[in-house]
Amino acid sequence: MIDQTCKPSFLRVPRLIRGGVLLIAVLALLAAPLFAQEYDVVIRNGRVLDGAGNPWILADVAIRDGRFVRIGTVRGKGKVEIDATGKYVSPGWIDSMDQSGSVLPMNGLAENKLFMGVTTAIGGEGGTPVPVDQIGEYFKGLETSGISINFGTYFSATQARVAVLGMDSRVPNAEELERMKAIIEKAMQAGAMGMTTALIYPPSSYAKTPELIELAKVAGKYGGIYATHMRDEGKGLVGAVEEAIEIGEKGGLPVEIFHLKAAYQPGWGRLMREAGEAIERARGRGVDVAADIYLYTAGGTGLEATIPSWAFEGGVSKLFERLNDPETRARLKREIVEGSPGWWNIVEASGGWENIILVNARNEQNAKFEGKSIAAIAKELGKDPADTAFDLVLQGTARVYALYFMMSEDDVITALKFPWTSIGSDAGAALKPGEVDTLGLPHPRSYGNHPRLIARFVREKKVISLEEAIRKMTSWPATRLRIPKRGLIKEGMWADAVIFDYEKINDRATFEEPLLSPVGIDRVLVNGTVVVENGKHTGAKPGKVIYGQGKQD
Repeated sequence: MIDQTCKPSFLRVPRLIRGGVLLIAVLALLAAPLFAQEYDVVIRNGRVLDGAGNPWILADVAIRDGRFVRIGTVRGKGKVEIDATGKYVSPGWIDSMDQSGSVLPMNGLAENKLFMGVTTAIGGEGGTPVPVDQIGEYFKGLETSGISINFGTYFSATQARVAVLGMDSRVPNAEELERMKAIIEKAMQAGAMGMTTALIYPPSSYAKTPELIELAKVAGKYGGIYATHMRDEGKGLVGAVEEAIEIGEKGGLPVEIFHLKAAYQPGWGRLMREAGEAIERARGRGVDVAADIYLYTAGGTGLEATIPSWAFEGGVSKLFERLNDPETRARLKREIVEGSPGWWNIVEASGGWENIILVNARNEQNAKFEGKSIAAIAKELGKDPADTAFDLVLQGTARVYALYFMMSEDDVITALKFPWTSIGSDAGAALKPGEVDTLGLPHPRSYGNHPRLIARFVREKKVISLEEAIRKMTSWPATRLRIPKRGLIKEGMWADAVIFDYEKINDRATFEEPLLSPVGIDRVLVNGTVVVENGKHTGAKPGKVIYGQGKQD
């Protein structure tokens, strides 16, 4: 046997070479993650706001397969590298009250939403854009054609009511109510997120509280939410809040109050505080009730909202007959002054016709009046303001829209300070960027609502902190609306993100120029894919359908 220690040097060389090669190979393997493209996207050096309300941290964010996988120091490379130095990185912003359901099948890009930083939108104030039997097909269509935002929707109690009762203003009998409940159940099983009402609009306004409680029980059985445009947002605001709470409490499901507002000038400074106190009392006894808000002092809806709701019974043709009948018209004008049972007087809430501005006449000859108040148009035409409004409605080729200046910014601020309010635009995606949304309502909330929270109420007016503003647009609505795996920058969560410049972010859209896109939002990611880069849409459609908890395969 040869003593290995006495081997000539030339006999020991191969072992040294072999060992060296092995060492180099091991070191190469250890070093590989430092140079390989381990991630799909890495956002570097950003001020990361996690969405939970915590202060920002300076960190990298790595994304793989549509999810956040590492937050901190990221040594591996991304196929896409984003330098966020000096910028804030937050979870994608959630629109708690969206109106995009009908446009997404025609334009899934949703540019105006994404330019605002909105990556997830929950629609359905008026229900799904299709009947209950077609909801599954509707969702599959969105998945097939592709959407750039994540989208879910409620189903409306009014859809069930109209399917059974038509436009009749009456209480359903026991058999009819069972049919309505079956429709709600089918919608929940198809993936609706809950049940909505819009109780100032007929025929939704014809539904009584007991009817809504019974329908709500069905939605609640499937983990749904009751979301409502309440019966009164003005003088009777607190009573309307209490009705919504009663429906949720007896129906056994959470309550979301759409666009909470105090739309009654004599009640400014009082009604919003009282509404908040009513909600706090309910929450104190265990009722899961909260609200969303938009950040403007004018609401927007059809001009027909100025007409007492009983006139709509039987449908639009019956309404037009009544408006053309001198005797009925005289009664309607009288009720606008004196009130009508069960009808929220939006003219009174606005403080008069001078605060109601025509914005979409739906008539070429009347387009010249857009931007003017109904009072000013009436004076120009030598008519009574109510007659002017009725005639504009009659002459429109589609729904005629107006802005109603009926809120104070102080009340908006009061609502914003409630910890349980989230942010909803009450606006839809536009069919084409730079145009009005599919509602046909030119309101700045369609283009500026979410960035306005930061620009005006954090940076300018210092109403709430940046961390709290981000929480209200991310983790809170995700938690509130039962949207899984979203709303936080955290490992394992879906990688929706907004990268913005705090000093430059600005909503820009105004009532005079409502279609201006915001600035200061550099990039927007949806499920790990860049959809907005330097203010332009990339054309990507990585969005997902958000299904309710009752979805059955």
